Amino acid sequence: MNSAIQFAGKDHVLQLFGVRLVGMTPENGKKLLISVCFVLLLIAANRLLHAIAALLFGRRTGAAHFWAKQVIRLGTAALLITGALSIWFNDPGRLAQAAAFVAAGLAIASQRVITAVSGYFIILRGKTFHVGDRIVLGGVRGDVIALGFIQTTIMEMGQAPPEQSAPPAIWVAGRQYTGRIVTVSNDKIFDEPVYNFTRDFPYIWEEMRLPIPYNGDWKQAEQIILNAARQHTTRVAELSEEALKELERRYLVKREDLAPRVYWRLTDNWLELSVRFITEDHGIRQVKDAMSRQILTELDRVKIGIASGTYDVVGMPEVKVRLVNGQ
Repeated sequence: MNSAIQFAGKDHVLQLFGVRLVGMTPENGKKLLISVCFVLLLIAANRLLHAIAALLFGRRTGAAHFWAKQVIRLGTAALLITGALSIWFNDPGRLAQAAAFVAAGLAIASQRVITAVSGYFIILRGKTFHVGDRIVLGGVRGDVIALGFIQTTIMEMGQAPPEQSAPPAIWVAGRQYTGRIVTVSNDKIFDEPVYNFTRDFPYIWEEMRLPIPYNGDWKQAEQIILNAARQHTTRVAELSEEALKELERRYLVKREDLAPRVYWRLTDNWLELSVRFITEDHGIRQVKDAMSRQILTELDRVKIGIASGTYDVVGMPEVKVRLVNGQ
């Protein structure tokens, strides 16, 4: 057994059954043992800090919990790199040489990874989005449920009918979850715009269009639509003063312009009434459903119909009949 495992040569390289293991000296073995213990200690500390953060902020998507996770993640990575360099490269000359080789290798083989990691820091520094925000990133629409160094994880949502033609194909005709969890590389922020529904103001403008026949009561139909919008959408009076000031600053709108309003548009077949209103970024499909039910009920009560495309037959081609044998 002693002859099978021994240290040979002036550097005392570990030798197994006569085969020398390059680099396995007593010094390197000690460093390897210290490294394993350091990594295990770091993993235990990381889990403990995550447990404390979950205990303090709860397991919910919020700004405090989000930043706590990012600080823990970045701190763990920094300690891991610093500890590994301190254990293995106590000679500054060797450290500089190793760093040069590593940097060159990463630059050649991991360009996309480096770009993705750079995107991660830009997302944090630029406040592009946080966990819990509703965004469109890399063609994926949904809510951010996780943010990593390389990828962002999104709970995909469907698309409203006007957006159905946009890729990728979605079978849910509304802004509700599809059930698919999609991962998108962080480097997409350098190539494509990022649409954020909730970054600074958790409200968006929405519209509903309703065709009314020209022989109908347009003004009464407009009032019915306005009543439904005022009842089911976000009321301006309910918005906080801080939210209103932010809305005025960012969108340069006046408070009186935030109330629901109906716009008229003449078409070849009917009068199109479009109601524009402000509502919360989540639950839009439920709001439109409630408005549609109320509007349809009220229109039916006052005998106002919904216009639809119709075609009038104004003439028939001449038909010729040939009789054979007098029949």
